[in-house]
Amino acid sequence: MQNHVVAVVSSAKAKLFVLEAAELPEYQASPRLVEVEELHSSTQTLQDQDLWSNTKPGRNRGTAGQAHGYDDHRENHRAEFERRFAQDIAAKLTHLLQTSQSQHVLLVAEPHILGVMRDVLIPALPKHLKLNELAKDLCQLKAHEVHDYLAAKGLLPARRQTESSRPT
Repeated sequence: MQNHVVAVVSSAKAKLFVLEAAELPEYQASPRLVEVEELHSSTQTLQDQDLWSNTKPGRNRGTAGQAHGYDDHRENHRAEFERRFAQDIAAKLTHLLQTSQSQHVLLVAEPHILGVMRDVLIPALPKHLKLNELAKDLCQLKAHEVHDYLAAKGLLPARRQTESSRPT
């Protein structure tokens, strides 16, 4: 069986999976998606008051007491936080690829994060790998649900049921 590594990413967390054959094929469905690691973005879990000194953007008081609005570039900061999280994911993913000797990588992410991941991940990947992408947020799903969804889309081999779990 060809090795597959699956990265399921949202702006707040990422899950890394490996497609493995079952240890006991007569009792377990095979192949199965096994979660290897779950990463969390430290900045996405913080509230605005923990991240910014002023929770309401674009408001400030001048010396004369008059308020004026301005752009405090929070979107630039958020984009940088996402880029750093993507770099962390890419580092973990490349390490996993080296240890698992995988030939296929499947990147499943929210559309916005998919672009950030592409920019960070593609230069770090070995050239012989086959990369597939899907713009979808599947982070809330369990490993078997992710596997079933991706198999239905034709991106992973489907799980074969065991003899004991088939209906008679």
